[in-house]
Amino acid sequence: MSQEPHRVVIVGAGFGGLECALRLKGAPVEITLVDRRNHHLFQPLLYQVATASLATSEIAWPIRYLLRDRSDVTTLFANVNGVDAANKRVLLEDGDTLGYDTLVLATGVRHAYFGHDEWEPFAPGLKTLEDATTLRRRILVAFERAERESDPERRAALLTFVIIGAGPTGVELAGTIAELARDTLPPDFRNIDTHKTRVVLIEAGPRVLAGFPDDLSAYAQRSLEEVGVEVILNQPVTECSADGVVFGGKPLQARTLIWAAGVRASRAAEWLQAPHDRAGRLQVQPDLTVPDHPDIFAIGDTVSIADAKGNPVPGIAPAAKQQGRYVAAAIKARLAGQTTAPFRYSHAGSLAQIGKRKAVIDFGTIKLRGTIAWWIWGIAHIYFLIGLRNRLSVAISWLWIHARDQRAARLITQGSSKVAR
Repeated sequence: MSQEPHRVVIVGAGFGGLECALRLKGAPVEITLVDRRNHHLFQPLLYQVATASLATSEIAWPIRYLLRDRSDVTTLFANVNGVDAANKRVLLEDGDTLGYDTLVLATGVRHAYFGHDEWEPFAPGLKTLEDATTLRRRILVAFERAERESDPERRAALLTFVIIGAGPTGVELAGTIAELARDTLPPDFRNIDTHKTRVVLIEAGPRVLAGFPDDLSAYAQRSLEEVGVEVILNQPVTECSADGVVFGGKPLQARTLIWAAGVRASRAAEWLQAPHDRAGRLQVQPDLTVPDHPDIFAIGDTVSIADAKGNPVPGIAPAAKQQGRYVAAAIKARLAGQTTAPFRYSHAGSLAQIGKRKAVIDFGTIKLRGTIAWWIWGIAHIYFLIGLRNRLSVAISWLWIHARDQRAARLITQGSSKVAR
């Protein structure tokens, strides 16, 4: 009798999980890839769906389509609810289980409201396509309701957009919403002047883009202010409600709030009763295995590990892909009776768009800003999209926005004119 193939279960089809599955091609393994959604999402451009710049189909692809030529991979549309490490079983929410020889957890992160989960209905975050289309609806409906609102105070609240958190997502959202109101929407409305829209970016820390060098951070803030964004620093938000926010003891009336202030890892550490940091990220070994579980790897946003200089590996797509490649190589090496060196993260640079013609890039020794950085940012993102059709579609959309200030994806979905939140 032939030996049974080695069973690899990968939980999560994000950047890390999908990369691991792709890199295991040709290995003597049987792969099961499980995800609660049927698509792989290019998260770095999710904010562009939320701000009506791109359509959902331009940044997401069906997982089955991506792996259609891989007979060694079985894709399951299911929600994982736990891991029975003692019996090497993955527990699914519907009661089914999956046996594994090697398990790869690539389960990502969720929103973190720092003990105030009651804020989520009023200030949704941005992690999924559903989040993006919900935010797009709220943003566009706010303008539609303002068009019909006769009370000046209520109209002003409808035209006030608050983004909480000034990391890359918050900065990109703030700049794009400001440009949407300033450049795209003015000819479309008759009763309101969209130039009067307020976009307020609130950050608890001392500067925007805290992960970037000081000079790039200062440039980003100046650029945001030039397009009309009000940047408020050193002011943590203390309340979110249907009426707006409170920060620094002052209330601000706003009907659209967006949370970009923090994340919390998935429940992977809880499933395994394993060491984790304050954000719930698994503290893995140098070879990305979970302590006391050499048959379980964890990668991507759900883990905490330091680079060669002792700095935390950032929760970005390139890091997750590097970890996915490493784990695939480690599995192949184990099956061949070989060992692997510890994981080494190679930082390729940090990028953030501020507006349609401005961005910042930190390559370490080289720092770029302005239009040249914006072009490099765009080319880099187009390059990493999957498929020629998507690359062409996104490139054409961006060129159209750049030349005509028009965003074609201004569709209000998930509700009617009666639904505002």
